[in-house]
Amino acid sequence: MFEKNLNIGYLLDFYGDLLSERKRSAMEMYYNEDLSLAEISQEIGISRQGVHETIKKAEEELLFFEEKLGLAKRLKQVENLADKLSALSCEHELPKDIKDTIELLTQAVRQD
Repeated sequence: MFEKNLNIGYLLDFYGDLLSERKRSAMEMYYNEDLSLAEISQEIGISRQGVHETIKKAEEELLFFEEKLGLAKRLKQVENLADKLSALSCEHELPKDIKDTIELLTQAVRQD
């Protein structure tokens, strides 16, 4: 078995819909449901080696999407900035309209 990359799980959540149904399904079982390669092979009807190759190809695709688009990294940066703004608004006396705007921004960034 190969080592799981937690960043891949984040990219799966972000770009998973861009994968084929088989790849997305195998990735969700492996990363989200924590099934073994053998369990996944029984579930989708391909060999353990086939599951391994499917997951590796899907991981490569997810990394390619992020390399080219960089959307997950940008979202993480915006989330971090929204958290900092939110913390600052709690620490300092700001006008209500600014605090409300920061709250709206934080909610928009965190929306699933």
